[in-house]
Amino acid sequence: MTAPTPTATGPLSDIKVVELGSFIAGPYCGQLLADMGADLVKFEDPGKGDPMRQWGFAKKDGASVWWPVIGRNKKSVTVDLRKPQGQEILRRLLTDADVLLENFRPGTLEKWGLTVEALHQLNPKLIIARVSGYGQYGPYAEKAGFAAVAEAMAGMRTINGYPDRLPTRTGLSIGDTLAGIYTAFGIVSALHQRGRDGKGQVIDVGLTDAILASIEGIVAEYSVTGHVRGRTGLTSPGFAPSNIYPTLDGHHIVIGANADTICKRLFAVMGMEFLGQDPRFATHSARGQPDNQAEIDRIIADWTRTKPRDELLKLLDGAAVPAGGVNDAQAVAADPHFRARDMVVEVETAEFGRMLMQGVVPKLARTPGAIRWPGAKLGEHTEAVLVAAGFSPEEIEEMRARHTI
Repeated sequence: MTAPTPTATGPLSDIKVVELGSFIAGPYCGQLLADMGADLVKFEDPGKGDPMRQWGFAKKDGASVWWPVIGRNKKSVTVDLRKPQGQEILRRLLTDADVLLENFRPGTLEKWGLTVEALHQLNPKLIIARVSGYGQYGPYAEKAGFAAVAEAMAGMRTINGYPDRLPTRTGLSIGDTLAGIYTAFGIVSALHQRGRDGKGQVIDVGLTDAILASIEGIVAEYSVTGHVRGRTGLTSPGFAPSNIYPTLDGHHIVIGANADTICKRLFAVMGMEFLGQDPRFATHSARGQPDNQAEIDRIIADWTRTKPRDELLKLLDGAAVPAGGVNDAQAVAADPHFRARDMVVEVETAEFGRMLMQGVVPKLARTPGAIRWPGAKLGEHTEAVLVAAGFSPEEIEEMRARHTI
């Protein structure tokens, strides 16, 4: 399937967004908004651009293959915001913008005279979304912040990995992604409120806020029972069977059958219905006891080792037992379900030709989002955006001469 054409619109197609900042959290939020049709203008430093243009583990000819994803559907303009002339360009664009999205260190906009009060005097309807390491206020507000540090401080890293080893990361910049999602949620909430009273407001999201909001009942568990959740490796204590199991052909599958009715179906598929009568395994609470959990996992692993992955998954699917393969990127790219749901799509890029990337979430039935174009070349839209904002050709040329753009 190829991506929709640039003429595709979405539910946010009447919303103008100006994105400032770099790396992941803010730009990921911008990606979500732009996927839903927002007219998003991304400011980048002249000559350098967002560091995401060079980031990523695997590159081609030194260029980031991540950039076409996180930069998609955005107009790139190059403006030096450290110069008064660059700040004036920003002010001009914000006069009729709906959203300013920024993820600078707190105080950066204020240093340029772009305080919340000044911005709302310029445009009272402006929604100002601010993403930072620790939020705009609090004892840590002025600290430099990155997702890896925030994940550790907010309690996420300490539960990842095995109890006898150092805490591990998730393999993704999950703190940045969570902050981007919560910021996007804040923006659409603020847009809804503005529809009621006509007023803009400030959205303040710290990476630590987003992580804390996502760590389930960990704080509540400690507060009420004194229990401090730690690292448990592949299992979740008290939930069994729910684990990764080996297969005959060298793969692994995940089975989640900790509900009593599902567990009985699993035992039937295994040809071991008698396990459902064993008091150690008959109920959720019994299976969750440490010794019983270890034993049922051993029994299931011994069974899965006797069959290849695809056969196991066919048997488990047929019995309505939740199960799936542990897929790498190659397997995800080939999965027919992800292709059918447009979650793995082919997009034409100038730099890499046709490439695969993840599709748009969520799926809206009447006004779906779309990938209208991949990440733009640095400064590709500068002149067009400035002309649309009312700058004359002479002014634009003078700004080029001053290296403002």
